[in-house]
Amino acid sequence: MSPDETADAAHRADTAHRAEWEAVLTVLELAAVAEDPAPWHAPAGLGPVPRALVGRASRLLAAQRDRIQALELQRRATLDHLGALRQVDATREPQRSVYLDASA
Repeated sequence: MSPDETADAAHRADTAHRAEWEAVLTVLELAAVAEDPAPWHAPAGLGPVPRALVGRASRLLAAQRDRIQALELQRRATLDHLGALRQVDATREPQRSVYLDASA
């Protein structure tokens, strides 16, 4: 293989590697803003992030961290609301018989 052919093959491999990473990052970016994202599984054999995409991957990571924090706040608020509802229910008087005499 000539040096030009070797360089061309390396360039094609780099381009394919970058395209694979771009596709993965796009899926993750869409999932970061979706209401109910589909489960994601890391692709095997992807290799390191191309240097040109490190900034995009870093922004995605920051967005994912922000989303995790927002979800955690929502989870805590939901637990607080459920706790308040349970306290209200605990103070109510039963409106009808609570027990059934099954032995009579």
